[in-house]
Amino acid sequence: MKRFFYACGILISGCCFSQESTSQVKAAFFDGVAAAGYVDHGAFINFTGPNINITWRHTKFIVGMLPSLRIKEDRSEGTKNNAVTPNLGAGLTFVYKKIALQVPVYYNTKTSTQNGSWKVGIGLGYSLK
Repeated sequence: MKRFFYACGILISGCCFSQESTSQVKAAFFDGVAAAGYVDHGAFINFTGPNINITWRHTKFIVGMLPSLRIKEDRSEGTKNNAVTPNLGAGLTFVYKKIALQVPVYYNTKTSTQNGSWKVGIGLGYSLK
């Protein structure tokens, strides 16, 4: 009896999952998009990291994490931070064929002169896949 249920389950899942559809939702660790852009009086260079994406025809919508290098000159007096720092952002990426438009958000931590806040940026990129 167990074998019968296993066989039925395999046949049903084979029929249901073998049909091709034009729109799919997938989770990915790396989606192959490199981008550069502007945020909070500085620049960023990043790749898409872990994400959830939806593909529809030639367009891909990605919501996920963005491991980045932020480039920003520290204009404070005294000791200064490096101009290039690793950072993790989050955001939306829209890919049409190979061109990507990205809207990332990054968190700036609290300092002695400013409260912590989220900063929104904009960037352009290229899909490597």
